[in-house]
Amino acid sequence: MASFLCKLGRFSFRRRWFVVALWAGLLVVAGVLASRAPAAPPNDFSMPGTEAQQASDLLEARFPEMHAGGASARVVFRAQTGKVTDPQSERAVRETVRALGADPQVAQATDPFRTGSVSKDGSTAYTQVSYEVSAANLADSSRTALLDTVEHARSPRLTVEAGGNAVSGTPGGGHSSEALGLAVAAVVLVLTFGSLLAAGLPLLTALLGVAIGASAIKALSAPLGLGTTTTGLATMIGLAVGIDYALFVVSRYRAELARTDRREDAAGYAVGTAGSAVVFAGTTVVIALLGLWVVGIPLLTQMGFAAAGTVVLAVLIAVTLIPALLGVAGRGIGPARPRRRPRRGPDGTAGAGLGVRWAGFVVRRPVVVLLTGVAALAAIAVPAASLEMGLSGDGSKPVSTTQRKAYDLVADGFGPGYDGPFTVVVQPHGGDARTAAGKAAHHIRALDDVAAVGKPRLSASGDTAVLSVVPASAPDSAETTGLLRALRDPALANDADARVLVGGTTAMNADVSQKLSDALLPYLALVVGLAFLLLIAVFRSVFVPLKAALGFLLSVLAGLGAVVAVFQWGWLSQVFGVDQPGPVMSMMPIFMVGVVFGLAMDYEVFLVTRMREAYVHGRGPLDAIRDGFRHSARVVTAAAVIMIAVFAAFMGSGEQMIKTIGFGLAVAVLFDAFVVRMALVPAVLSLLGDRAWRLPRRLDRLVPDFDVEGERLPRERTATEVPRSGDDRPALATGEAVEAGRHGAGG
Repeated sequence: MASFLCKLGRFSFRRRWFVVALWAGLLVVAGVLASRAPAAPPNDFSMPGTEAQQASDLLEARFPEMHAGGASARVVFRAQTGKVTDPQSERAVRETVRALGADPQVAQATDPFRTGSVSKDGSTAYTQVSYEVSAANLADSSRTALLDTVEHARSPRLTVEAGGNAVSGTPGGGHSSEALGLAVAAVVLVLTFGSLLAAGLPLLTALLGVAIGASAIKALSAPLGLGTTTTGLATMIGLAVGIDYALFVVSRYRAELARTDRREDAAGYAVGTAGSAVVFAGTTVVIALLGLWVVGIPLLTQMGFAAAGTVVLAVLIAVTLIPALLGVAGRGIGPARPRRRPRRGPDGTAGAGLGVRWAGFVVRRPVVVLLTGVAALAAIAVPAASLEMGLSGDGSKPVSTTQRKAYDLVADGFGPGYDGPFTVVVQPHGGDARTAAGKAAHHIRALDDVAAVGKPRLSASGDTAVLSVVPASAPDSAETTGLLRALRDPALANDADARVLVGGTTAMNADVSQKLSDALLPYLALVVGLAFLLLIAVFRSVFVPLKAALGFLLSVLAGLGAVVAVFQWGWLSQVFGVDQPGPVMSMMPIFMVGVVFGLAMDYEVFLVTRMREAYVHGRGPLDAIRDGFRHSARVVTAAAVIMIAVFAAFMGSGEQMIKTIGFGLAVAVLFDAFVVRMALVPAVLSLLGDRAWRLPRRLDRLVPDFDVEGERLPRERTATEVPRSGDDRPALATGEAVEAGRHGAGG
């Protein structure tokens, strides 16, 4: 692997303009195809295999006039003085309902005075607005008309607010989070490289990869059925790994320039070593993203496959375009600058920076560092045992939003259960639908936590009925969850002698949360298991992959613990802007496992491959740890800081879901990079010593040797190498390097 990539790097360096033109042409082609592609289809929000989805499908077939799959809005009216039934207020409400129904995409806007949607005290009323299209396909003009009508209806006499997915889908604040993350990345890269040109390469190539990936997704959206939100995860992951991978190759190139005056050799060796790590790190990320199909949710599968494509692009750019651009830059990118006054470490080695001094501390006190790190992460992970999952709704939005205000008005005027009613579909086994629905309603009224049961509504064919069941408790409460279980008890279907399906937003949220919860362990086993096998081949060791997997689990559990403490329990909620603590978004654990696993394996591969490289080239196990930190600690730290900044930028969002994702990913990367990789990894490796780098003989014969550390590359290096300034080791001549590689590789 290293030899092939070294040749590829040299070729790209020599044929730099050809490679640059090739990538530029690919960008142009992708852009042209995207511009001519038809509009992306609506997102597939179906949840195959869930009862709520079955209920939705049956409603769509038997009650097409209800537009079960369409967008909806609930406009709430609260009388400031008197009642909404007062003549003047009632007239204003009816005028607003007529204005809402005039939109061409609106199927129906109910009259609250005819449907009985008026509170008992007469203070509050609401109209239900149903659209003919899904929220994803709702025109901006319809959303604007909805909000304008609500704004126009407000008066000193009436408070008017709107909720529902027709409002929630309103486009928000642009790309400020991405811009802030890129700004922080630019500052970190300049500080890391000390050169604007060197710092600009990772940003330029990452943006190029994202642009090609986004254009390709748009071009393929119609034939492959990719939804409109598919590019979201692809953009975030593409930027993250694109910057990381380019950063490692450029950093290694500058380090090699301090050893040899031949830039082509430096580029080839950088791609052969750091590029090998990039290939395998990218492979682990691709495994994590493709593994999302295990969940069984089409939207997640599409997002995972699209993001995996951008990762592949980032890897290809790192091993081809980066060396080409290094050739174009010429002497504009120089060798890594040595320290002016190199420090001496305890063992007398020169150039002992902060990373080396930290590594020295860890290898001298590995047990203390290991126990402290594990204890700290375990303590932070404790709240994860109380994890409750759900999907974000209007009740979790900031109190300043119209959606949250509408939610609170309904809860105050009618009861908390009216914000999340169940839709019960009754299909008799041959009898009369009205009779079966009546029996079902009688059974339901006897259940605990039922506030109201609506009158049965029959389908045009008369073979299906639908009931609205309003819980007495809030949608995300344990009591409502208990009521859902009772509604799905076979006893209800037996009493009604019918097929009974429970749907509605609250039921769908519960089903999705359960589906994601059930898929978490299989997903984790698949991703970690495949990556474990891959890392055995990368490091030719069993202990190193095992340690990597266990460290990842620790960091993910600690990250989930922090999320539960802040967003579910409400600890430091004011600090992080959490308006309403409650269940954690059900997709959060899956996203955290996939994204953090990919980035954690990036840091693991980049840091540990430098240690193994030093080991196979003759360094002792403890010296190899110090050597790995000497060359990689600063770069891994920079990469981690960039990722933390990118994710933390999303915490400024007003959406609870985006805020939770940003916080969870930021803290998980923080724990993984600085506690697991920078502390626990060297501690474990120092305790294992030579055993860390050995593979059982039988397994050694079965596992292919990819030569990720470039053990065979010194044969191809020139004899013009010079020692790196500040390095205590003399440059190895070709034969000495090979002999040292043979000595270190035994095991």
